[in-house]
Amino acid sequence: QVLLVESGGGSVQPGGSLRLTCVAPDSISNMYSMGWYRQAPGSQRTMVATIYNGGSTKYKDAVKGRFTISRENNKNTIYLQMNSLMTEDTGVYSCNMDTWDAQNYWGQGTQVTVSS
Repeated sequence: QVLLVESGGGSVQPGGSLRLTCVAPDSISNMYSMGWYRQAPGSQRTMVATIYNGGSTKYKDAVKGRFTISRENNKNTIYLQMNSLMTEDTGVYSCNMDTWDAQNYWGQGTQVTVSS
């Protein structure tokens, strides 16, 4: 089973920053998009940010201007720079990859806690 590997989660105070990293196996060569999803306690998992193979990006409205998704050149590695973190950003952040042949892969998630 292919799993993506996330890292970079942790606990920070409101206003702080974290950078998440997601690495997918190089054996997957036909990436369509990669992205980050968040699941808060008692809530469904929702999209936070997505980057497409051509470089375009999409963000959840609540994180626009605070979070930045980026991709390492021509590699299956993405980052999520999270600034000005708020308590409502707390949750498990999971990495997702979709391929051109409709395959879908997930990581196990990394916990982000924003609390004073």
